[in-house]
Amino acid sequence: MKNSIQILTTEAVELLREMVATPSLSFEEEAVCGLISSFLTEKGISHSVAGNNMIAVNRNFSPEKKTLMLNAHVDTVPPNEEYALDPFRPDYEKVGKMFGKGKDEIVYGLGSNDDGASVVSLCAVFRHFYEMDLPVNLMLVLSCEEERSGPGGMTAVWKMLSGEDTGLQISSKGLADIPLVKPDWAIIGEPTGMRAATSERGLLVIDGEASGVAGHAARGDGINALYIAIDDIGTLRRHKFGKVSPVMGEVRMSVTQIEAGTAHNVIPDKCRFVVDIRPTEMYDNEEILNELQSVCRSRLTARNLKNRSSATCTGSPLLKSVNGLGIGMFSSPTTSDWMRVGCDAIKIGPGDSSRSHKRDEFVTVQEISDGILTYVALLDNFFNL
Repeated sequence: MKNSIQILTTEAVELLREMVATPSLSFEEEAVCGLISSFLTEKGISHSVAGNNMIAVNRNFSPEKKTLMLNAHVDTVPPNEEYALDPFRPDYEKVGKMFGKGKDEIVYGLGSNDDGASVVSLCAVFRHFYEMDLPVNLMLVLSCEEERSGPGGMTAVWKMLSGEDTGLQISSKGLADIPLVKPDWAIIGEPTGMRAATSERGLLVIDGEASGVAGHAARGDGINALYIAIDDIGTLRRHKFGKVSPVMGEVRMSVTQIEAGTAHNVIPDKCRFVVDIRPTEMYDNEEILNELQSVCRSRLTARNLKNRSSATCTGSPLLKSVNGLGIGMFSSPTTSDWMRVGCDAIKIGPGDSSRSHKRDEFVTVQEISDGILTYVALLDNFFNL
């Protein structure tokens, strides 16, 4: 077992370095998809490529068994302009001076932490269990477009696994046809320090527009849209949602942008503002939108109603498996592909969320090794339930 994990870790780190060197911004994942697909083929893992998503099931898959999905995303955000080193091909001598770690101890660069560490760790875990006759099916899904909530990523994959036609081009690598079934459980790989997120807030962005009547400021005529917006913003600031989550607490809401006026002497007839809302599982996004519209004069429009909150089911075998390892649990403030799957799930992975989307992203080799070991123990617990 120890030697097997050591080999898997070494190969996972090598793959991650290649992934970092392969730009994979959202909607531009073709190259990294090809890289990972070739790696899986080389390791004898039959899989399907659907768009820029990859799907594999364990060797002893049976339609009579339930299915556990392992998921992580292959895309990244654009590199922060303040990177000290090349975010794709860093000079590891300089990396060592920055972090006090040699090349064999750290992987530096865009996507190393979010979400490359989870991708390569879950690939390693899937390989570990691939040939075993398990009590449930094991499915690996590496999805694209997560960082931009794109329609061709997990949204399309879940529809496909549910038997819907998505229009994605599918090619098989290995078996003639990879069985596609809707999973019963999912482990979502994201940088959590291998603590288990048993809930995560959703995301609702609302555009508000107050309408007035333009006029000359010197005469004081017209209806000032800015004042209407300010009144509504004050209302939103004071608003309390009645239902409080026992896990996540209250719905969080902040007005983050405002824009109005064309000149200093013109009463504005339009004022636009943006509201960032982080829902809990106590509300769906449409409920929140309707409740806020009922107390505002401005017209409120949601950019997307699909980015819902998520929570692991009470009594879930995933929770029992986590408890069996004594892993810390928490409620995550960030979203992930969890909100796009329709099954019981938890979120857990190597790395640290605080490094994501920032300059000089990195993950340590020890974090990847510990992540693989923890994933294996977690799945062993799950299979033994």
